[in-house]
Amino acid sequence: MNPCSWIRRWRHRGLGVLAAGWLGVMLAGCAVAPPKQPPGEPAWVAAWGSAQLVAPQAPAAPLWRSPMRDLSLRQIVRVSTAGSAVRVRVSNLFGHEPLHLAAASVARVTGLAPVPSIDAASRQPLRFAGQRDVVVPAQAEVWSDPVALAVAAGADVAVQWQVRSGPAQATVHPGSRIRSWAVAGDAADEAAWSQAQPSEGWWHLAALDVQSAVAPPVLVATGDSITDGYGVPSGSYTRWTDVLTQRLIEAAQPAAVVNTGIGGGRLLRDGAGPSLVSRFERDVLARTGVTHAMVLIGVNDLGTSHRGQATTPASRAALLAELQAGFTDLARRARARGVCLIVATVMPYGGSGYYAPQPENEADRQTLNAWLREPDRFDALLDADALMRDPARPSHLRAEVDHDGLHPSLAGYRAMAEAFPLGLLQRRCPPLLNAP
Repeated sequence: MNPCSWIRRWRHRGLGVLAAGWLGVMLAGCAVAPPKQPPGEPAWVAAWGSAQLVAPQAPAAPLWRSPMRDLSLRQIVRVSTAGSAVRVRVSNLFGHEPLHLAAASVARVTGLAPVPSIDAASRQPLRFAGQRDVVVPAQAEVWSDPVALAVAAGADVAVQWQVRSGPAQATVHPGSRIRSWAVAGDAADEAAWSQAQPSEGWWHLAALDVQSAVAPPVLVATGDSITDGYGVPSGSYTRWTDVLTQRLIEAAQPAAVVNTGIGGGRLLRDGAGPSLVSRFERDVLARTGVTHAMVLIGVNDLGTSHRGQATTPASRAALLAELQAGFTDLARRARARGVCLIVATVMPYGGSGYYAPQPENEADRQTLNAWLREPDRFDALLDADALMRDPARPSHLRAEVDHDGLHPSLAGYRAMAEAFPLGLLQRRCPPLLNAP
């Protein structure tokens, strides 16, 4: 199909209002605010980020097991937009004890294999309120001070620090799709690491901002494992958001893309991680300079509702009403903050052996998608269902974009990225001060 048909409409602000829904979530998912920007300075924007959750299981490598003690981590992130300086956000959001970092630094990466190597001349020490040593309290986050480090769009950056002591429950993002590295002792200021142990994931690392002379649009893509990148080979950078970032770079269209998807994530309830309604402020609206949000979620809400249990017409109707209220609440909160909200329809999952939907469950997906497509609900709607479904079997993904009946293949992720209309990022959505 024509990729341009993925976008159905753009909503002009002020053409109606939505009823408030999903009460109480405004108090949930709060994030530490970025430092205030002095007038006249270049803008800070989010160039990379991850959603935070509790580690689902202990890593195999001994050094990575919690609580961490007297070791150093080298974690690799790929920035989506260029800047002349950087700062990072350290997270102990789910810890019940303090996280003590004795030293930290950042550097440009010169190679990713076998162990990521850094440009020693580019290495800069990180400080927190002027100090190398920082203690992040339980259930808190802190920003580093800015440090001069020029980075290009698409560049890899190493963030490394010494963990003097960590909490028993680490704050992580396991779906990094790239390995991080650990060594015993203090190596936060060293370029060459020997006997480093790898583990997939990012530990206590929530955001990296860059300072830019001209603030580009910032798109935060969030949702479930389809955005998190299930099935993507480690280190390949072939999630749909990675491919979109590369499209923007090749088009010479400056923009930042931040991925805050969580595998197994749901809109309404906690699953593998916090629900989207509870983390929307922290993982989307609080990202520095955010202008646009892309939400692709709902398949786990639908699938979990019937996996291993019977449903009734009443229970299915109640779930659909709750999903509609949840999406409506995201729209209200985005509009109040001046963030353009782009919502995608739910892709087919009829070939999924994990969820094994029945005809009534497929009918629920179709009903939800029909509601999402109704005019003026969101600032834009991207019809992922129409893009990815098999015309002969609309309840299934097309064979050429299907990985396992539930997730897209690498070709499917590429199709999603290529179908995203870059022109959406040039539009702005002023805040609606009286958003319901």
